[in-house]
Amino acid sequence: MPTVRTEDYHTAGEPFRIVDAAAAGLPPVPGDTVAERCATAIGPGGSGTAPRRGALDDVRRLLVQEPRGHAGMYGGFVVPPDDDGAHFGVLFWHKDGYSTACGHGTMALGAWAVDTGRVAAPADGDVRVRIDVPSGRVGATVHRSGGRTTGVTFRNVPARVGARKVPVATTLGLAEVDIAHAGACYASVAARDLGLEVSRAALPGLLRAGREIRAALATHPGTWHPGGPLLSGVYGVILYEELPDTPFGPHQRNVTVFADGQIDRSPCGSGTSARLALLAEDGRLGAGEDLLHESVAGTVFTGRLVPQDAAGAAGGLVTEVTGAAYRTGEHLFTLDPQDALGAGFLL
Repeated sequence: MPTVRTEDYHTAGEPFRIVDAAAAGLPPVPGDTVAERCATAIGPGGSGTAPRRGALDDVRRLLVQEPRGHAGMYGGFVVPPDDDGAHFGVLFWHKDGYSTACGHGTMALGAWAVDTGRVAAPADGDVRVRIDVPSGRVGATVHRSGGRTTGVTFRNVPARVGARKVPVATTLGLAEVDIAHAGACYASVAARDLGLEVSRAALPGLLRAGREIRAALATHPGTWHPGGPLLSGVYGVILYEELPDTPFGPHQRNVTVFADGQIDRSPCGSGTSARLALLAEDGRLGAGEDLLHESVAGTVFTGRLVPQDAAGAAGGLVTEVTGAAYRTGEHLFTLDPQDALGAGFLL
């Protein structure tokens, strides 16, 4: 196990641990694109949450598991891009494996790229960082003022609705679930339909509902993506509640339960894109309107639709999500060969 240097950020409360794979001396992941490298990391027949082996996954487990990480840790390996059109690529990871999209991570990577000088940026103004992720090419527009990063706007791959009002039986009652794809597949359900509110006190019930809904939708055709199995299958379940509209548009609070019961501390970046697609189809979000999207921790993302003529993309709605990412530290992790815990454990 090599010594591994990381640079850590949080975006709206959700951690993101960054590892430059080449600088860390990690072996290159086979594949010509980031999507192919992600499929290699997951392994044959993998779903993104199955146990894996190999040098890269040893490092993931070292960084995400206790005592160096925790069950809520998230991060990414910076890898080469698909081509010269992007600044770099990234393989997103969490406690259970790998993911195809991560909005909060994309925002953190944009701030990191500017902070480290990897992408030149003005003292005042904006600069766009282009990043290849397993679901496609995304952008992180870094906003600067007085030599400091003041925010980041994430432009996602096109989002589309997969299914509406899918009945799902849970131990808390029957839920009507909406499915949308936005780099990953998200199932949305109103928390009140299950007798829940979106609060810290309700987290055990929200977590249980999220796990049950994800399992129930495992074979639903609405979770299938035309891009193939890598992008198919429910990644996250968004349990949301309505709040009074702002003068600029809808206002919601959510808890996103993703992977095998991991809770997003942020309002979920790519999940916000999925919510935008559903709100647009319902006629609740139009041009020039914003979704004010809160997390259970009280942090906020602001989401909006990008006009199609400005987006230059087909096959779905292009969305943007704005938040703030902050550097939290730099770490040099090692593994003592005499340490009986090895890469660690999860509780």
